[in-house]
Amino acid sequence: MRRRLIALAATSAAVALAGCGTTEPAASDSASSSARSITLTDATGTKVDLDGPAKKVVGTEWDVIEHLVSLGVQPVGVADIKGYTAWDASAPLTGSPKDIGTRGEPSMDTVAALAPDLIVANTDLPTSAVKQLRKIAPVLTVDSADSADQIGRMEGNLELIAEATGTTAKADELKKAFDAKVAEGKKALADAGLADREIAFADGYVVSNQVSVRPYTSGSLIGAVNEAIGLKNAWTIEGDKDYGLGTTDVEGLSDLGDVEFAYIGNDSESSDPFAQDLAKNSVWTSLPFVKKDNVHKLSDGIWMFGGALSMEAYIDAVVGALTK
Repeated sequence: MRRRLIALAATSAAVALAGCGTTEPAASDSASSSARSITLTDATGTKVDLDGPAKKVVGTEWDVIEHLVSLGVQPVGVADIKGYTAWDASAPLTGSPKDIGTRGEPSMDTVAALAPDLIVANTDLPTSAVKQLRKIAPVLTVDSADSADQIGRMEGNLELIAEATGTTAKADELKKAFDAKVAEGKKALADAGLADREIAFADGYVVSNQVSVRPYTSGSLIGAVNEAIGLKNAWTIEGDKDYGLGTTDVEGLSDLGDVEFAYIGNDSESSDPFAQDLAKNSVWTSLPFVKKDNVHKLSDGIWMFGGALSMEAYIDAVVGALTK
């Protein structure tokens, strides 16, 4: 599966990502006094003008799709529906959205046929694709990631999309629920004597019969959530500036010491690098956290780069695994 990701208290920085979102009375003789035009400035600095709250919305990335669904806006077009369904169970699709193609290359013809009010993308989508999509409908682009403040970025994106769809009250509910889940998780870990416990979250891939490990550093969204609930990130590897993701191999895990090691195995039906490919690897089996059975495969369907609902599911999963 493609991922261009070599990628907790809510902060005021979240609002900054929402940019210059404003609403203005529509210049219309319509009998509906509630009709309002909407002008927003997106992550690229582009002004986005809408006649009113968008109802027919297309999403080109899974993070924005989760935001839409969690806000109660079921998109009419979704990139890679099969992949989204497998990786993001926290905000399930309903109805019959149209698959618009891959996340990196949406089908322009398919999107145009849907006649959307709005297309929501993130900054991972190539500029050339965004330019083509703008010929079809207004495009609202949100930041894909920000290692300096992943939670603020997540909530800021939610707010911006809520402004575009007239669902700001629902966005406020989601943020409050997320804050409550963070507090709940932090208390549960503290009560279990696990405050400040070191944790290393990672992905694993098999390439040419070699296991490659991708650490989620403090600059990742998962890393930020772990720290918000009172855990310490065990990785000393530097992550990339956007997603906070690093790279290492099984030998690189020797520096971790006595930690909790966690991963999500959404694509593990045919392969689970940590449970299968490394099962007889002498380096892996000698690691302290492996010897102590502190390796935790978390629930499927948690998108590590998703929104508030995915992160709530992650908190439940990691707290449950560490306190069982």
